[in-house]
Amino acid sequence: MTLPIVAVIGRPNVGKSTLVNRLAGVNDAIVHDEPGVTRDRTYRSAFWQDREYVVVDTGGLVFDDDTEFLPLIREQAMAVLQEASVAILVVDGQMGLTAGDEALTHWLRQQSVPVLLAVNKCESPQQGLILAAQFWELGLGEPFPVSGIHGGGTGELLDQLITYLPTVDVLPDTPEIRVAIVGRPNVGKSSLLNTLTGENRSIVSPISGTTRDTIDMVVERASDPENALEGKTYRLIDTAGIRKKKNVDYGPEFFGINRAFKAIRRSDVVLLVIDAIDGVTEQDQKLAGRIADEGRAAIIVVNKWDAVEKDSYTIYEHEKLVKNRLNFVDWAEMIFVSALTGKRVEKILDLVDTAAEQHQRRVSTAVINEVLQEAVSWHTPPTNRQGRQGKIYYGTQVKSQPPTMALFVNDPKRFGENYRRYIERQFRQQLGFTGTPIRLLWRGKKPREAEMNSNVNRATRV
Repeated sequence: MTLPIVAVIGRPNVGKSTLVNRLAGVNDAIVHDEPGVTRDRTYRSAFWQDREYVVVDTGGLVFDDDTEFLPLIREQAMAVLQEASVAILVVDGQMGLTAGDEALTHWLRQQSVPVLLAVNKCESPQQGLILAAQFWELGLGEPFPVSGIHGGGTGELLDQLITYLPTVDVLPDTPEIRVAIVGRPNVGKSSLLNTLTGENRSIVSPISGTTRDTIDMVVERASDPENALEGKTYRLIDTAGIRKKKNVDYGPEFFGINRAFKAIRRSDVVLLVIDAIDGVTEQDQKLAGRIADEGRAAIIVVNKWDAVEKDSYTIYEHEKLVKNRLNFVDWAEMIFVSALTGKRVEKILDLVDTAAEQHQRRVSTAVINEVLQEAVSWHTPPTNRQGRQGKIYYGTQVKSQPPTMALFVNDPKRFGENYRRYIERQFRQQLGFTGTPIRLLWRGKKPREAEMNSNVNRATRV
């Protein structure tokens, strides 16, 4: 199902993102009193009455300046207008009609899309009508006074909006694999997203810090080219580059990094993008630790591999270096790619499929206990200084995402870190769990209680 698209267009700092948040009923878009916060186009699901649609926030448009990102922002706005059913031009009622609004109106007349005029920052209904009246001069029809902050006037705007939207048959939601793309600034995250989606979806620039907001893109991938319905759907989430805390000032970058951390939490699989030239930095290690702490599946994507001088041993040397620096996520698969040339990028989604499947995997109690019995037979639990030995009664999986096993023992304190790592290695060697962390919960139980529960588990398996 393809929902109709509504493009939100306007000068910088007129309140486009605030209005998008209001229409979508979320607080995802970064709102900050500074021009240029929104640079890419960000998609949000929305509905009004019986109509569903996608509202798209765009960067602030300026036509008399070609410095920094402004030409790229115009390209993004042009791209979304080409797929939109209707556009909303947002103007600032408090500031009044400006030359920038007139230039935008002239530009929009050259596009083949109907335009509605929203006069934002009209918090007072009576005063709003007066503020909106001056915008009749633009010749775009009735100006709608609205308040993105409080929601005033948005109902009238939406009533008119849905008259431009085609009727869409709503199909059941297709399960999505949520994939967050994270990494330090300028490692090629947006270029990777563009290559994965096959279109210029995010602004790509050699200036670090281009992506401020998280950017969602839904991609459908057919497993059978003749039958796309058999494929899988991925929600790819591009995020702001994450720098060290001490280098981040309060403002748009601060909010963008918080959005990136939230993207990790709401993802199924995280692509940790590493720069092949720089190698693994301290910040990369901290990001990997964050992914593991959140219990997300992960793939290490070593980008810019095309820029590395190579021989037949280079990839093995780099792989060893990366694994040594990221040994605490040694369960994550690694792939060397070039987002610039597209080399091996198509294989990333294969790894995503495996990691997502293992992240959601459940293993029967019988299998878990077979692994434990074999592990104990090869390496018995340690004995403390008082001569008391640890004993594992039984284990069972208590949740997935990530797979979490509760191991019931006589005393958790008798199992040191080395033995706990040994048991985790046995689970991975016997059961796989490629691409996902696993968690072991060591729980103390009295022998009699453990025996009763073990009998119940055996009876249940029969």
